[in-house]
Amino acid sequence: MQASGSVCDKQMQKGIGTVEKNVEISLLLDFYRPLLTGQQQQAVDLYYNEDLSLSEIADQVGITRQGVRDLVKRSEIQLYKFESELNLYKRFTSLKNGLDEIICTAREISAETKEPEIREMAEEIFRTANDLKE
Repeated sequence: MQASGSVCDKQMQKGIGTVEKNVEISLLLDFYRPLLTGQQQQAVDLYYNEDLSLSEIADQVGITRQGVRDLVKRSEIQLYKFESELNLYKRFTSLKNGLDEIICTAREISAETKEPEIREMAEEIFRTANDLKE
């Protein structure tokens, strides 16, 4: 058995952080794509969504591997800056979580009440919240 804090634990934590960052950048790109240049959009999309290497992207985009790396890093910084100023992803997540909570509560009310009128209202709330999620 390995001790806590071992090299393997740290590598696994680093890997999880990398996956989370990749997903985060991909989501931020969904929200802020139009605010990036065409070349930034292409490089970030190929790197984070298509999982291409910097060399493969360099071949497609027509710039050096180092140029792609710099382009991707600058784009990441811009995406985080857009989010810190506009908070679109944060608001979207908050609204989605709120709708999930409303849906759950409406289901519980519908299942637990004996009053047909209340059940009908809870089911309408459930349907409306579901429609808003889509």
